[in-house]
Amino acid sequence: MEAASAQRSGAAWPAPLRWARQGRGRAPAALLVVSTVVALLALAPVGFLFDQTLSIGWDEVQRLLFRSYVGDLLVNTTTLVAVGTLACTILGVAVAWFVERTDLPGRRVWAVLAALPITVPAFVTSYSWVSITPAVQGFWGAAGIITLAYYPLVYLPVAAVLRGTDPALEESARSLGMGPWRTFFRVTLPQTRVALLGGMLLVSVHMLAEFGAFAMLRFQTFTTAIYDQYKLSFDGAAASMLASVLVLLCLVLLVAELGARGRGRYARVDSGSARPPTTARLGRARWAVGGGFLALIGLALGLPLVTLVYWVATGSSAAEFDLGAVLAATGTSLKLGLGAAALTTLLALPISVLSVRHPSRAATLIERATYIPFALPGIVIALSLIVLSLHYLPALYGTTPLLILAYSILSLPLAVVATRAALAQAPPLHEEVARSLGCRPIQAMFRVTLPRILPGLGAAAALVFLATVTELTATLLLAPIGTETLATEFWAKASSLSYGAAAPYAALMVAISALPTYLLTRRLGGVVRPAGER
Repeated sequence: MEAASAQRSGAAWPAPLRWARQGRGRAPAALLVVSTVVALLALAPVGFLFDQTLSIGWDEVQRLLFRSYVGDLLVNTTTLVAVGTLACTILGVAVAWFVERTDLPGRRVWAVLAALPITVPAFVTSYSWVSITPAVQGFWGAAGIITLAYYPLVYLPVAAVLRGTDPALEESARSLGMGPWRTFFRVTLPQTRVALLGGMLLVSVHMLAEFGAFAMLRFQTFTTAIYDQYKLSFDGAAASMLASVLVLLCLVLLVAELGARGRGRYARVDSGSARPPTTARLGRARWAVGGGFLALIGLALGLPLVTLVYWVATGSSAAEFDLGAVLAATGTSLKLGLGAAALTTLLALPISVLSVRHPSRAATLIERATYIPFALPGIVIALSLIVLSLHYLPALYGTTPLLILAYSILSLPLAVVATRAALAQAPPLHEEVARSLGCRPIQAMFRVTLPRILPGLGAAAALVFLATVTELTATLLLAPIGTETLATEFWAKASSLSYGAAAPYAALMVAISALPTYLLTRRLGGVVRPAGER
């Protein structure tokens, strides 16, 4: 209590607490070493690409990169990322504002339904549309479908921030003569900057790495071209050059997001009063907005689900539907998902502790390094691990642990984001008090902070589990012989146009993803509350 009073009033800290507080600035050597090892592990695929580049020589690099084919891929990929990210941003912010700040009828129901499209993998959404009409194939079909699949990545964090933003800021702006639109763009929207930019970054990086959806929509990007190079001719040099361009694009996105975020602070200084933000009245427009929500959920969630039900009911014959194979694939997907969730959350924890409790340029560099592999296709991660395991750890080649390691590298940014957010909400003062009473830093972390951030760790594990259950390309290469997952079985059936046989696997992927997604939406709803609320 005295420590809290001293912190608020600016009075001198007691000597033991002052010692503990001063120790926060310097990262423990062990924490720095462990975090660096995890970052290097995540960067191993990038090192594989650089090794490929150096081994073929500069002349061959020029021949493979500076050609019209690569230019066409660059235009396709960057245009799609730009259009898709902009569309997801506009749609996600609009949905978040209507749900959180208006008198839209059935807001609580819409809040959950608007998040549920994230349970449907993008390649399943594409399968649903393509099985109805091939007219969706091409750029605009890809842009539209990817927007329907990824807009929740913007909606969820922005909605959480809007739910907890101080209403006094907007009220002050209105009292100074600002209209509703000026207040929104000059006061409300800037308060969501960190969440909005984070969501946009996730959408952009997802689009860079997406394979299944674009392959089914017959729209060629770097990812689909890389897969074709490996599958048709196993041209490792050409595919590695294409993948290196994806790494550069990811670096551009990371630097741009970091620069746009700035160093502004958006937290409330004091506890204030716990009261909800002012609700805007839609008037007659409320029913038109409700109709728009109905159309959005129908296209993003209803159509894929109805299509799956249709193909399960009418497209599956006894010959096509093998219940034993479906159950075996389900069990395998669950085991792999749980294993990857546990390992990835464990790997993300030291990096999150370093970046939150001991911020520095080195900590930022280590954290950002984990994002780079996120932009690489799963096939590049898989092939790099195959090469590394054959050269250095042959006993790992063709084993389940190697597959789980690939999942962890692919999903590490998701776990870092969630654990970092949880740690940022846990006051460091409690650790400092524990250290002043004789606890070592690691003891204070496990006995004081870890119990407080368990819900955040659960959210991190759920995100990784969701990504693992629906992962496709890395699994195709790294899965041990005889190992079949829901995603690989779905792809095998859908690629041969056996839509009825593929539908049960897709339906189970959606069903498995639904519960963790619902829990995540509830978690986001409880994390960001008005300051002072209990």
